[in-house]
Amino acid sequence: MSHQIRVRSASVDDVEGIYDLLKPFAERNIILSRDRDNIFQHLQEFLVAEYDNDLAGVVCAHIYGKNIAEVRSLVVSPAYQKHGIGKLLVEACEHWLAGLGVAKVFALTYVEKFFAQLGYRIVSKESLPHKVWTVCVHCSRFADCDEVAVEKILSDVPIEPMLLIPIVEVEGS
Repeated sequence: MSHQIRVRSASVDDVEGIYDLLKPFAERNIILSRDRDNIFQHLQEFLVAEYDNDLAGVVCAHIYGKNIAEVRSLVVSPAYQKHGIGKLLVEACEHWLAGLGVAKVFALTYVEKFFAQLGYRIVSKESLPHKVWTVCVHCSRFADCDEVAVEKILSDVPIEPMLLIPIVEVEGS
C-alpha cells in the first residue's frame, strides 16, 4: 500500500494538532515548551507534514535577520518516525528560507547525526550569540545546555554579521 506524505504551511486549524505533537517532546525536555498562544503568534513560521491526511510532524523556521535562521521545534510523531518525514520537513524549511534569501540555517539539537546526513556541520554554540541571547537565556537548561549546535550554508551570499538588538517587552494597557 502506498502512503502519501505532504508538507505544507500550517494553518489556524493545525494549532491544536501542533500543540499535541510538541507537548510530549517538551515535557521530556527535548524541545522548548510552546503554548497555544505562542503557536498562534508564530504560525507563519510553521510547516506541517501530513501522512495520509494525519498530522505527523512539524517544524518551525525562525528568521533572525537577513542572513540567518533557525530550524526549531522539529518533531515527528513516534507513530510516523522512520518514514523520512523529518528529512522532508527540514528540506522544505531550507527551500522556503533559501527562497527568502536566507544564507545560513542552524539548529540546536540532540540528533546531530540526523542533521549531518542533511549536510549540516557541528559548530560551537558561542558562534550563535544572537540565539543564545534572544532565546536560550530564557531556557531552564541554559546553564547546563547539552544540545549540539549545527549549521548549514544555503547560499554563497556573503554572511554579514548580525547586530545584537536588545528585546524590550512592553506591557499592554
